[in-house]
Amino acid sequence: MSTTQEIKLCLLGDTCVGKTSVVQRFVLDSFKPGTETTIGASFMSKTLLVDGKSYRFQIWDTAGQEKYRSLAPMYYRGASAAIIMYDITKEETFKSLKSWIKELKERGPKNIVIAIAGNKNDLEDEREVTTSEAAEYCSQLGAIFTETSALTAIGVNELFTNISQQLPGQRLSMMLETGSKTVQLDKSNGSKKGCSC
Repeated sequence: MSTTQEIKLCLLGDTCVGKTSVVQRFVLDSFKPGTETTIGASFMSKTLLVDGKSYRFQIWDTAGQEKYRSLAPMYYRGASAAIIMYDITKEETFKSLKSWIKELKERGPKNIVIAIAGNKNDLEDEREVTTSEAAEYCSQLGAIFTETSALTAIGVNELFTNISQQLPGQRLSMMLETGSKTVQLDKSNGSKKGCSC
């Protein structure tokens, strides 16, 4: 019987983009309109089975308000993955992704898997950020990209499944299983160029 891999995951992003609602949809499969703003951070967990392997996500949902921003490093320190979320109906929340990415690269764990989620894609009529624009940005970063809706559950499980499959150990084992010859280990200094996600 395979053991369960513990995954510390941190949710980042501006206030009111729907971070808490997405976590509640993932963990409880429920949606509560008018969810109260997170103060500091909240914690939830769920075990997910992906490709026959068990992952227990320990999810730290951080507050998006500027006054709590300085607390974020406490929660993404030692994290295996981070989801940075924006609201597809508010372009300013997408623009602020860059500062979150910059902070993660400077202060976050070296091999952290980064996923970017465009939430509220059920509000297509109010969209300000196109899917193609976000996908291109994520492609340049090498980050996972998914559009989600906490209301309809679209993309939520897919987001966490994709993260499971991109964890450093999983990527290596998947390459070995498929007989890939692209694995290259740099023993000189252990450094990697670009985004490691």
